[in-house]
Amino acid sequence: MSAAEPLVLGIETSCDETGIGIVRGRTLLSNTIASSMDEHARYGGVVPEVAARAHLEALQPSIEAALAEAGVALTDLDAVAVTSGPGLAGALMVGVGAAKALAVGLQKPLYAVNHLVGHIAADVLDADAGPLEYPTVALLVSGGHTSLLLVRDLTTDVELLGETVDDAAGEAFDKVARLLGLPYPGGPEIDRAAASGDPTAIRFPRGLSRPSDMAAHRYDFSFSGLKTAVARYTEQTPDADVADVAASFRESVVDVLVTKALDACARYGVPRLLLGGGVIANRRLREVAIERAAAAGVTIRVPPLSLCTDNGAMIAALASQLIMSGRQPSTLDFGADSTLPVVEIQVAEKDAVASP
Repeated sequence: MSAAEPLVLGIETSCDETGIGIVRGRTLLSNTIASSMDEHARYGGVVPEVAARAHLEALQPSIEAALAEAGVALTDLDAVAVTSGPGLAGALMVGVGAAKALAVGLQKPLYAVNHLVGHIAADVLDADAGPLEYPTVALLVSGGHTSLLLVRDLTTDVELLGETVDDAAGEAFDKVARLLGLPYPGGPEIDRAAASGDPTAIRFPRGLSRPSDMAAHRYDFSFSGLKTAVARYTEQTPDADVADVAASFRESVVDVLVTKALDACARYGVPRLLLGGGVIANRRLREVAIERAAAAGVTIRVPPLSLCTDNGAMIAALASQLIMSGRQPSTLDFGADSTLPVVEIQVAEKDAVASP
């Protein structure tokens, strides 16, 4: 195996997107994504059993498409990587099973990695950006996760500063979109509706932002109360302007996310903030983050938007970084871990197995 520029295939099946990515070192060769979003749209949200079946159907053609795009064969690979968690248990099992089968069949090393840290690793694939500097604060915002991390080293030291205690930001967008009669997925629909609205029209609450919340929840997030506030407002104001409600809701979410992230940068003396996760596609979130970060003297990094949603390339990139830093592969003694802590960057590493 080439430790300098390993050729790695990454498998990501933590939610509703089957992601297969191939990287060589820090170079992206292919990023194939098969989404089952249309199948979930009829239910207004992701159905775990539907997602797992969709992964089963999409895995083989997605792998074949990724190999063709990269111009490589399975036998050319130096390693296989897979998301072990966190995510939907049934969906994760499909990817983990496929990765183990590939690694055993090809007799290639296998790296089981953390989905959330993978979102940070996506940044190394940005050919136009310089190397990721440490330490950096990372704000990850997606349908299932809202996390604030302190990254001292991508492969060895990631600290969880705070996370969602109820609905993640992406979930809140979906639920509020449903309240407003907008289609699933809610993020893009709220963004479109908010474009013509007034973000100051309604003062919705900022969850876990009061002085009394700072001791225990300084960097945690809560959007369930915000969702309830929107529901009550629309019930009491049936003729409310949808654009104003959408813009005001979005502003509340963005304000909380950016305020807590920049507070972490100031508290830890880190002049860098990396944004990741599918919700980063939200135009207003990027605008406010860039504007307020500039005023605070903080540099913003955003991976290419095609690598912000769940994808296999970020998983391959993280494994590639692990290989280049000298980490041993994982054993087969791991499974799908729906609640895998972010501090576990790689699971079941050979050297990490306790001696008998």
